[in-house]
Amino acid sequence: MAYEEYLERVGEILRAIRTTQGDKIAAAARAFARTIQAEGRVFIFGSGHSVIPVLDIFPRYGSFVGFRPIYDPRLMWFNVVGPGGARELLWLEQREGYVAVVLQSYRLRKGDCMLVFSHGGLNAAPVEMGIEAAKRGLTVVSVSSHQNQKARKAKHSSGKMLMDVSDIAVDNCVPPEDALIAVEGIAERFAAGSTIAGVSIAMSLVAETGALLVQAGVMPPTFVSPNVGLPPDHNQKVFQAYEEFIQERS
Repeated sequence: MAYEEYLERVGEILRAIRTTQGDKIAAAARAFARTIQAEGRVFIFGSGHSVIPVLDIFPRYGSFVGFRPIYDPRLMWFNVVGPGGARELLWLEQREGYVAVVLQSYRLRKGDCMLVFSHGGLNAAPVEMGIEAAKRGLTVVSVSSHQNQKARKAKHSSGKMLMDVSDIAVDNCVPPEDALIAVEGIAERFAAGSTIAGVSIAMSLVAETGALLVQAGVMPPTFVSPNVGLPPDHNQKVFQAYEEFIQERS
């Protein structure tokens, strides 16, 4: 059955990530932990459906202050067509120069990190986020389909793809088409794999970074489920810590 095939394919992808990308995930987590321990910021960015792992990193039960999401509503969808629609963002994320405008609202500093999600790794938005972060001295980590980039030509005028502008390039191990299931009688495939791959890598990074921080004696303010029995004001203190965290540093 199609659902069984999908779950099997997803399992294969996750096994491939574990067996081939573990060293890169561990290296990225070490970089993140060093940055957070030094009171720096781990910025995270994605456009289109690749914003999903960004949304899931923080604020999310089980994650902690240290991650700084970069959200731009024009690069996310809130509608199918029309204002905030998918085809509008698909156009914008391919326009060169827009990310530099987005970053005017954020202060990136040497020693910080930038984590960029993009299945395709070709559009202007993720590529330029990596380029701009590197210019400012950040460690750039990407999560994308290396199969897709190796099979395609660069779309950006720099001739670069996302993995080319990354210090640590993690492969999501998902095929270029992303959709995994072929059904006889129709040319199109169904059921994408990159979201599960991206979120799984994101949570792996959160887990490893958190463990490294605790091992170093740093107890990060962690957003938790109200079901775990901590004081009722715990998450309010986490929000307060985040507000202090995002204040501009002198």
